[in-house]
Amino acid sequence: MPAQRRIERHQLPYYLKVFNRITDKPMGYIGNVSLDGLMLISQLPMLVGGRFDMRLKIPGQDAQRFVDFSATCQWSHEDVTPGSFDSGFALVAPPAEYVEMVDALHRYFSFHPLSASA
Repeated sequence: MPAQRRIERHQLPYYLKVFNRITDKPMGYIGNVSLDGLMLISQLPMLVGGRFDMRLKIPGQDAQRFVDFSATCQWSHEDVTPGSFDSGFALVAPPAEYVEMVDALHRYFSFHPLSASA
């Protein structure tokens, strides 16, 4: 029986933009994501211990979807890329839309064994 690989985090730099839900200003991009949290890549460091109201804008065929959630910054440090900062966030009661997005990304970026007929 072939072993399936389970990926805990997904590398998503510059793919999904994160916005401040209150001001609608961009905060940065998702660097990786899991059910428990995410890493944000930004131009400014984030306040460690601060709680942020965030929004993902998911493009769709018919209309743009929003995924709103709150997260607390656990750590923040300068990235190896000058002028970029990485910050880790723990989600506060992730909504169902966030869980669905992580699941969809997991399926999309997972390695699946080829069938014997392929």
